[in-house]
Amino acid sequence: MIQAQELIERALALRTVDESMVLVTDASEASLRWAGNSMTTNGVSTSRNWTVISIVRDAEGAHVGTVSSSTVDPQQIPDVVRASEEAARTAPPAEDAMDLIPGSDVTDPGWSEAAASTGIDVFGRLAGDLADGFDGADRLYGFAHHQLHSTWLGTSTGVRRRFTQPTGSVEINGKRGDASAWVGAGTADFTDVSVPSLLAQLATRLDWAKRTVDLPAGRYETLLPPSAVADLMIYLMWTMEGRGAEEGHTALSKAGGTRVGERLTDFPLTLRSDPMAPGLEYTPFVATTTSSDSLSLFDNGMGVDRVDWVRDGTVNALAYPRHAAREFGASVAVPGDNLLLTGAGAATIDDMVARTERGLLLTTLWYIREVDPATLLLTGLTRDGVYLVEDGEVAGAVNNFRFNESPLDLLRRVSEVGATETTLPREWKDWFTRTAMPPLRIPDFHMSSVSQAQ
Repeated sequence: MIQAQELIERALALRTVDESMVLVTDASEASLRWAGNSMTTNGVSTSRNWTVISIVRDAEGAHVGTVSSSTVDPQQIPDVVRASEEAARTAPPAEDAMDLIPGSDVTDPGWSEAAASTGIDVFGRLAGDLADGFDGADRLYGFAHHQLHSTWLGTSTGVRRRFTQPTGSVEINGKRGDASAWVGAGTADFTDVSVPSLLAQLATRLDWAKRTVDLPAGRYETLLPPSAVADLMIYLMWTMEGRGAEEGHTALSKAGGTRVGERLTDFPLTLRSDPMAPGLEYTPFVATTTSSDSLSLFDNGMGVDRVDWVRDGTVNALAYPRHAAREFGASVAVPGDNLLLTGAGAATIDDMVARTERGLLLTTLWYIREVDPATLLLTGLTRDGVYLVEDGEVAGAVNNFRFNESPLDLLRRVSEVGATETTLPREWKDWFTRTAMPPLRIPDFHMSSVSQAQ
């Protein structure tokens, strides 16, 4: 298999159309799984995916052809290039056409380096700590995953960019009788994951479930832990794209424009994406094989900056690729691959429990789906532990619920915000792992019905 850089240069050298771009991603992955207090499977894999994007420009506009391949045979490069160019020649004009990002004499550091690789040894300390946990009475199940994705981007305008994205996560599910609890953590390299701490959290939650209480549907004062807040805020960020708001299709729309500038809360909350956030870094340039309302392949190679989607409690920005920004007179903003909610309190979730007269403490959410895009109303289920809090203490576990809530409305109604901490979203962890969120107190969280889900 040839190096990614050589593949890019060979493909660009074969160009017969106006412009072309080549993206190569080499993936190295390791995984570890356990069930019933025993290690069950582990594995390591490597793969390559690469894409040629061809652009033909004429009086009608720019025509784009995109062809991807997973082959590692260099003899196939000409076939992929020709297929991409033929697709461009027969494509309709692209609505987001722009000049490509110009190159420079500066090449990203590490451009010439080989792809990064991981292995099963990344789980060394984690596996040892889990083995100690297997000696306990609780049944433990779970999965750990580590990925290193090295991406190279080369264009006919001279752009040469490279970044290696580390992504890791661990999830542990503990069972004791009919009770179940979940904990998880996101990480870049597992050096910051404390399995003893995670197991202690599991044991505490399973202890809480010794007493069970049935509660009806209704509105309850509810404490949302950072993981649940992450799942809800990720969905909010995904919907914060400018074109849909400008055209009146989303909850960020309002008569005559968008909700940018609208105050949501008096708490000084800032919801941001930042490619340089310590421990949560992500690719600092656009690298996409397709265009959407929030991302354009014509922007490939453009630097990505911090975006404050909400700043000091006020809607501050929406996602606009260059073409949409020009059309609507807005600032360019690129969707982020991390999300942080910061700027309010210092309380932990335990501190917030201690100040609760009567309410619910959630642990995780799942099966989240959109009900009404006009209000961003979401529905979903609670999972692996809902607890009743009375007089500042957890009094027992309660049944699961289906909820109906809008992340925008939650920010409008939040009555207490705790300290921000790195967390792993439960629902969106397969797509989005880099988050830092505070716990939130919602005075009237809507549990719309009782759920029989376990």
